[in-house]
Amino acid sequence: MKDEGHQVMRSMVNAGHKDFGQQLRWWRRRRGISQLELAGAAGTSQRHLSFLESGRATPNQQTVLNLAAALNISLRQQNTFLASAGYAALWREGKLGEPELAQVDDALNHILAQQEPYPACVVDRHWNLKRANQGAARLVEFILDAVPAGEVNLADALLSPAILRPFIVNWEEVALHFIRGVQGDAVVDGSAQSAALLARLLSYEGLLELSHSAAIEDTALPLLPIHMCKSDISLHFFTTIATLGTPQDITVQEIRIESFFPMDEPTALFFRTRAQAQDRSRQQAGLIQ
Repeated sequence: MKDEGHQVMRSMVNAGHKDFGQQLRWWRRRRGISQLELAGAAGTSQRHLSFLESGRATPNQQTVLNLAAALNISLRQQNTFLASAGYAALWREGKLGEPELAQVDDALNHILAQQEPYPACVVDRHWNLKRANQGAARLVEFILDAVPAGEVNLADALLSPAILRPFIVNWEEVALHFIRGVQGDAVVDGSAQSAALLARLLSYEGLLELSHSAAIEDTALPLLPIHMCKSDISLHFFTTIATLGTPQDITVQEIRIESFFPMDEPTALFFRTRAQAQDRSRQQAGLIQ
């Protein structure tokens, strides 16, 4: 069951150890484009591109960046691309909470607050939870009876048999969409870490078989709903994924903000009522005015 994911991972690991010409050829073939097409997009000649792939020519830094942009390579992978050509890494990888990303932190906190009373969370490229609003905490507390302590990976929480799966009525439809998204990320990202995440997720019971199936949802709907149910409470919502524009930092480029929106009035009422109850409790405790 794990072989398929591990094969992808080995391919990406091997690519990371190639010289520039080999990496260039690997990325071009992975994107499914010809030398002529890539040369045109990167502003060079097919002859020069052929020489770069064969190692008969050495690129300057700007050529490396032009090719990376034409191949739609992430900032993280562009640093690897530059290193393979003998150049220093160009893109910094900051950390949320550091002064350099203070404006990004403020923007993320604003987005999370604006989404209240509905859930929203911030994750990295591998679905590791970085922060969440109170709406998300209330939803998790309702479903799992407590907010988990320690690090949380939303991909594992969704696809593992032991966490959210028992509460998602249409889990197969939701999981199929999600795992295909992870597969697409692994192709675009081209990193061993993304391939390792995919391999781990495909190792969960039923996931490999599900990933090979056709879409099974009701295509009459414009959006696939997530239908969660616990006891006699049924919730229907859809999500949006947002990213930060014009990134020049690896962390900033890899941030995703997932926001949940109710698809019916009972779901909206559930979230509003829970938020109001929490506010009343906090007022009684003297935590808010």
